Amino acid sequence: MTIKTDHRLLYLQVIDRLKRDIEAGNYEEGERLPSEFELSKQLGISRATLREALRILEDENVVVRRHGVGTFVRSRAVFSSGIEELFSVTEMIERGGKKPGTFFLESETRKASDEETQRFNLGDREELVVVERVRTADGQPVVFCLDQIPARLMPEQGKAKEEESLFNLLEKESNSRVLYAVTHIEPVGYHEKISEILQCQEESSLLVLKQMHYDQNDQPVLYSLNYFRADKFDFHVVRRRV
Repeated sequence: MTIKTDHRLLYLQVIDRLKRDIEAGNYEEGERLPSEFELSKQLGISRATLREALRILEDENVVVRRHGVGTFVRSRAVFSSGIEELFSVTEMIERGGKKPGTFFLESETRKASDEETQRFNLGDREELVVVERVRTADGQPVVFCLDQIPARLMPEQGKAKEEESLFNLLEKESNSRVLYAVTHIEPVGYHEKISEILQCQEESSLLVLKQMHYDQNDQPVLYSLNYFRADKFDFHVVRRRV
């Protein structure tokens, strides 16, 4: 059945039709849509009109297009959080109704580099505890975490393997309560190492949150590089006019 039943711009009709089909389950998350030739024939429209509709759907994060491969229905985010709210990864997973878990990949105590010394305001000989972990939700890997903590705040390095939330660990070990963070967000494409660890499809992207966390004394206590699966996490912000 074609969609030429009203006088709206055809590409808007196509957008509405494809959204309805996706909502109805005619196309499931991760499924590839028919080819442009097949889909334009089914809808009774030109391929140019279809391409414009798919371009807008991609901008709206409804579909993802892979050059030379096809167009796929984008998976919906399971976890959503306002970026102005500071939650640990553990809390975010729990708020999404999933059970958090952790795979520890590596942990070491080493001398801080010049950049890290400046970042944390460390003394010349101070060290950092560096922890690599994969966070899971109901057993599925969803976040790759690279965390740095001044060694003086974590006298027993092994504790990092026992406590899933580093926020809780810092409070227990050094009475440092994380109150706020300065965050930078960067989108990245397929990462040869991390995407494989997180079991991402090649068309999936990652969201990297680079965060310096500060305690109740405004001291930097935790620097995190968290790679979130973009098909599982959605970050948003409320902006107010001032």
